[in-house]
Amino acid sequence: MTHQEICACMSVLNPRSFEVCRCCFLPLPSRLSVHITGLPPDSLCPLASPVLSTQRCSTSLRMSTFFSETVWLCLAVTVVLGGLALGNLRKIPGQMRRKVVCLAGLWGGAYLLFSLSLSWGLILFFLSCVLTYTYLSGQELLPVDQKAVLITGGDSGFGHALSKYLDELGFTVFVGVLDEKGSGAEELRRTCSKRLSVLQMDITDQQQIKDAHSKVVEKLQDRGLWAVVNNAGIICLPADGELIPMTDYKKCMAVNFFGAVEVTKAFLPLLRKSKGRLVNISSMAAGVPMEKLAAYSSSKAALTMFSAVMRQELSKWGVKVSVIQPGGFRTNIAGTSEMWSKLEKNILDHLSSDVEEDYGKDYILQQRNYLKLINIKTNTDISPVLQDIRHAVSAKSPFAFYAPGALAYCLLFFVSFSPTGIFDYFSKKLCEVRGSMPRALIKQP
Repeated sequence: MTHQEICACMSVLNPRSFEVCRCCFLPLPSRLSVHITGLPPDSLCPLASPVLSTQRCSTSLRMSTFFSETVWLCLAVTVVLGGLALGNLRKIPGQMRRKVVCLAGLWGGAYLLFSLSLSWGLILFFLSCVLTYTYLSGQELLPVDQKAVLITGGDSGFGHALSKYLDELGFTVFVGVLDEKGSGAEELRRTCSKRLSVLQMDITDQQQIKDAHSKVVEKLQDRGLWAVVNNAGIICLPADGELIPMTDYKKCMAVNFFGAVEVTKAFLPLLRKSKGRLVNISSMAAGVPMEKLAAYSSSKAALTMFSAVMRQELSKWGVKVSVIQPGGFRTNIAGTSEMWSKLEKNILDHLSSDVEEDYGKDYILQQRNYLKLINIKTNTDISPVLQDIRHAVSAKSPFAFYAPGALAYCLLFFVSFSPTGIFDYFSKKLCEVRGSMPRALIKQP
C-alpha cells in the first residue's frame, strides 16, 4: 500500500484525516490501525509510523502489566504453598528424598509458568499445586490413640529397636520374641512402659502363634489390632548357591517367608476389624541380585511378592499393606564367629566330592569374609528404617514400598531399568575385587 493509498483510505474513513496528516498529527481510526499494523514500516505514511508505534507500545505495556501482575500473583501463591509444604513436611519422619521430590514438583510448576505461554503455564502450575496438595494430605500422621501394634522378632535388631521406638510414641506394643527369658526380652520389660507386652512366639511354631493370638485378643478385648509388623528373619552363611545345603534354603524360607505368612493369617481378622496396617520387613537383596545370598534373597523376594498380592487383596477391607526393603544396616542377623563355624561345617558335610573338588576347601572357608564385610561396611544408625516403619504404620496414605538406607532406592531402580548385561558386568567386577576364585577356575602355571 503506497503513501497515497493510505492517505486516500484515511480521507474516506475520516475526511479530516488528510488535513490532519498535513498538520503532523494522525488520529487513525481503530479499524485502519488494525489493517495496516502488519505492513512493513517503510510502506506506511511517515507520520503514521510513530503513532502506530505508540499504539503498539501502549498495548504491549498493558499486556506486560497484566502478565506482571499474574506472575506476581502466582509467585505469591507458590511461596505460600511452599511455606505450607515445608511446615507439613517437617512432621513427616524419614522422608527426606520424597521431601525433595515434592518441593521440586512445586517449584517446577512455577518454573513452567515463566517458561511456557501464560495459559499453559497456569494450567501446569495449577496441576502441580493439586498434586502437591494431594501428596501432602496423605502424608499426615494419624494420632496414636492407644493403637496396638504387634511386632515379631523383638529379641534384637530392627524389631527390638522398633518396640522401644513405638512404645515411646504411645502405642500399645506386643513383641513376639524367640526366647521370652532372654536378654533382649528382659531389656524390653525393664526399659519400656507397661503398655508393652512380651510374648513367647517362635514364628515357625503354629502353637506358639495361636497362644500369642489368644493373649493379644484377651488384652485388647473389643479393640482391633491396628498393625502387624513381620520383622523376624535369618541369614544363612553367604556362599555360592551350589554350596548352600537344601536344609539352609528350607530354614530361610521357613523363617523369612512362611513364618510371616503364618503370623499374617492368624492376625488378619483383627486387622480387618480395625482397617489397619500390615508391614513386612523384606530386604534390598530381594530386588537386587547379590552373589552368595541365594537362600536369603530368595526367601525375602517371596515375602516381597506376597506383600504386593496381599496389598491388592486386602484393599477391599480397608487394610493397607507396605513392604520395607532396607539397605545395609548393622543388626545381629550376620551372627557370630561360633555360628559361622557351625554353618561352615554344615556346608562341608553336605558337599559331594566333585563339588568340593571344584571349589576347594579354602574357597569355602573364605566365605565368612562376606559376613565380616557386612559388619564393617553397614550403617550402625537404623533410625531411617524405624522412621519409615512408623510412617507405614501411622500415615493416612502409607507407601506400598519403602527403601531406607544409602543407595538402596538407587540400586533397586538401576536393577529394574538398566540392561541386564550392564548390571552383571559391574557385579562381576565387584566380586572379583572382594573374593577369590574357585579352585577349578584358577589358571595353573
